[in-house]
Amino acid sequence: MEVIGLFPATCPYLHAAISFLQSISTYTTRKKTFSSRADYDIDKSTGFLPPSPLPRLAGEFTFWELALSEAQTEVSLWDDQSEEASVKRTSSRAWRMRILSWPVVDTNALRGSLRRLQRAHVVLAYLTHYFIHSSPPAGPDLPFLVPKALAVPLVAVSRDLGIAPVLTFADTVLWNYELIDAAQPTSAINIHYPNCFSGTEDESHFYRTSAIVELRGVEMLEIIDDFFLLPDVEDCSAVSRLSQNLTRLVDIVEDISDIIQSVRGNVDPHVFYNDIRPWFKGSDANGPSSPGWVYEGVPDSDILDLSGPSGAQSSIMHALDLFLDVDHKLKLRRFPLPSGDNLRAETGFMERMRRYMPGKHRDYLHSLTNRSRSIRELAQRTPALRAPYDNAVTALKQLRDLHMRIACLYIITMSRSTRHLSDGCPISAMITKLDKSRGTGGSELALLLKAGRDATRRSLLREIY
Repeated sequence: MEVIGLFPATCPYLHAAISFLQSISTYTTRKKTFSSRADYDIDKSTGFLPPSPLPRLAGEFTFWELALSEAQTEVSLWDDQSEEASVKRTSSRAWRMRILSWPVVDTNALRGSLRRLQRAHVVLAYLTHYFIHSSPPAGPDLPFLVPKALAVPLVAVSRDLGIAPVLTFADTVLWNYELIDAAQPTSAINIHYPNCFSGTEDESHFYRTSAIVELRGVEMLEIIDDFFLLPDVEDCSAVSRLSQNLTRLVDIVEDISDIIQSVRGNVDPHVFYNDIRPWFKGSDANGPSSPGWVYEGVPDSDILDLSGPSGAQSSIMHALDLFLDVDHKLKLRRFPLPSGDNLRAETGFMERMRRYMPGKHRDYLHSLTNRSRSIRELAQRTPALRAPYDNAVTALKQLRDLHMRIACLYIITMSRSTRHLSDGCPISAMITKLDKSRGTGGSELALLLKAGRDATRRSLLREIY
């Protein structure tokens, strides 16, 4: 029964008081209905990063940690023809031989600790990529064999975490940091990344830049939560609050753009393309002709997701897309209509990248898609929110314009200058796949990035009014 209706209309103060109490009750009910971010392993201060560095594995798993430490000084890329890499050929082979002699360790003892499972995934994924990319080719069209001592525990841990059994964005960025000063909390100025394939400061800066984006995005998650917890999004106070939050969101996205732009001062494109990206290469990096990887001792390993890490696996950017209702899959009729190039791009790429996220983070994104409330639909019917919403979308579009320029500098230009397209991540695999069938060079990556930018632009309400 509507309690407020029991009182006569001559009691305005009483009506107002009861209305306020009902709104508080509704807010409390909504807060209980929606899972907290902690349920999705999202920290209130560090977001998708763990609140503190992951502990090293001990006991029966110590030899995994030792092998990872050894790899950083003893292992080099097989394709690296530098003098330093050539000197390491012997130590690389000896390192791989030690792994081939390892037993298969049961990972059940790790299941009681999420952080130990995450650390195990980091270590095993890095070891797998070190092993594969330091090895000579098995032969024409023969797949690389990941030894069972790595493959079996990596797949087991991955299933427990709900993440792909390969190196991912979570391994290189979220779960890989250490503190500069252990007495201080995790923050943008107190993290570094000593665990790098290339041993270069460029690689450390590359990871750190991505981590700072994640940390800046924590405020964005607060804004998203606030929207879904408001008891009545259409009353005057809520509209005012949402307008302010959308303005805050513009500032956050612009800050993220500045953070991404800063990579140019710290990461050399040649070092990134030739010394860092080859280690990221997944099983499908050579497109349809790729021999792939076989995980020894793992049934049906040919169906595993093994593309390797990509910035497109960042949950923070997916959350922003979902909040602003960006339609990457082109399911909705919006204007301007998708171009022919937009339709040629892989519309399911972003959704596919979610399979490489930690399961709890993917569940969070899924929860956003299942909520009945839409900030875009609300702004569409609320004139006071149209401009603030469009400003947020415009900031995201400008971020994607910047990302296109960065990708052009670090990937497309480098790939065309070296014609070494095989070394890369999921995006590189897509380039190679389409190159071989269409001979289009790096233009397919440009198509993918432009499609993402154009999908963002189609979210603008001013395209309607």
